[in-house]
Amino acid sequence: MTTVSDADDVRRLALSLPEVEEIDSDGFDFRVGGKGFVWSYPERLPGKPRVIRTDVAVLFVGDEAEKQALLLGEPDMFFTTPGYDGLPLVMLRLGQVSPERLSELITDAWRMRAPDDIEAGLTAGLDNELR
Repeated sequence: MTTVSDADDVRRLALSLPEVEEIDSDGFDFRVGGKGFVWSYPERLPGKPRVIRTDVAVLFVGDEAEKQALLLGEPDMFFTTPGYDGLPLVMLRLGQVSPERLSELITDAWRMRAPDDIEAGLTAGLDNELR
């Protein structure tokens, strides 16, 4: 059986990265350098109050090309809604992703949002670990 991820995995992985701040919320919300890179999905259904979904993560992906590649390449894992049209964000079903893949996705989102000096520090640290 394949291991799947949950909100606890998101929290553990996000907080393992340098300079990450967790914002108080009903779910999870992580930022680096004041910029969000992963948070719980605030689902809005017509005529109903907003519901914070901790089984779905919103991930910063950088650009529309990356967004479309994820949506088309792994439709069981990623989705979007009209409210996110034109934004470099995708929703990720945590129950469909392994912890290893989740780590890769969160780290990529963090790298795109982290100020250059912080991101450079992580890259240097990883290079040293690989030697």
